[in-house]
Amino acid sequence: MDVTQYLISPAEATRRSGPHDKIVMSSRVRLARNIKGLSFPGWAKKAERVRALETVRPAVETLPQMGGTPFSDSMDNLTAIDKQILVERHLISREHAAKTAGSGLVISKDESLCVMINEEDHLRMQALRPGLQMKQAWLAIDQVDSELERRLEYAFNSELGYLTACPTNLGTGIRVSAMLHLPGLVLSEHINQIIQSVNKLGLAVRGLYGEGTEALGNVFQVSNQMTLGESETDIVERLNKVLLQIIEHEENARVMLLEKKPKMVFNHIGRAYGILANAHSISSKETMNLLSLMRLGVDLELFPGVERSLVDELFIITQPAHLQKTFSEKLAAEERDVLRADMLRERLRTVHRPNPKLPPSLDKNSSQ
Repeated sequence: MDVTQYLISPAEATRRSGPHDKIVMSSRVRLARNIKGLSFPGWAKKAERVRALETVRPAVETLPQMGGTPFSDSMDNLTAIDKQILVERHLISREHAAKTAGSGLVISKDESLCVMINEEDHLRMQALRPGLQMKQAWLAIDQVDSELERRLEYAFNSELGYLTACPTNLGTGIRVSAMLHLPGLVLSEHINQIIQSVNKLGLAVRGLYGEGTEALGNVFQVSNQMTLGESETDIVERLNKVLLQIIEHEENARVMLLEKKPKMVFNHIGRAYGILANAHSISSKETMNLLSLMRLGVDLELFPGVERSLVDELFIITQPAHLQKTFSEKLAAEERDVLRADMLRERLRTVHRPNPKLPPSLDKNSSQ
């Protein structure tokens, strides 16, 4: 099965909205679970992994929350490009993309639920929501978990909680995270201060694709680190409070930048637009970093009539696997860079250059 024929189009996916979605691009709650009596996937031989897949996959496919006709397949049936597309959509981890026989995947019709089978644990189930919707994502995945627990016997210990392959997931097995767009804090050089403060609260800050990745496009993932000794609802509530504080800091950073360094802000956004709309070769990394600045420009109303969803769609379709899939051929990096630039010029053809309008008091003092 071709996964892209099943997935919602990037244009439709990026039109979905949620609270605080200028800054919070998405909310995710993930649970790790294992089946009693079976070795963890990393220790299991192929035959045991296949047996676990054959046990878990039908139970997940028939969940009412999956919408009746979910996408379901074994990882060895997916092409490398399709797997990478799922990573670029944040539906699976990079680690799961490397899996083959004995691992699988089930995605709900609306893509709000995704279950990785035999990644690091037998079950890695996640609920995704646009904007800041931590509580809604938790309630959705809690329903899935409760239904699966009636169908499957989980590995559970009365003292340690749910048993997981990695000790850091022991207990509740919950990982709550949000993807944040923070260009204001980056441009004002306050991002490191925020990251240090968040780390002191026992939370982790990672890059665009999670642990070990950089914050391309000024996008950061904030998540809990502790899963033991605190209830799921307490973890969700604690992270939600921290996210509201980060949102406030980002909003304040944007206001201060416009008050104190407007020309610097307009220069960054104008240059970003100029390159994106006129380049004839551009890398994925440069594209994401420049699209971040253009997204900031849209939020600051410097591009009248332009929807944020256009920029968010370009975030997705200009990434390597999506680009390769669009042109249905194997492309060298240099060829992708040329085709990416062609795509950007075409999509931005009707977008006029940014038109900053400042109150006279700010305009007179903007010598930066």
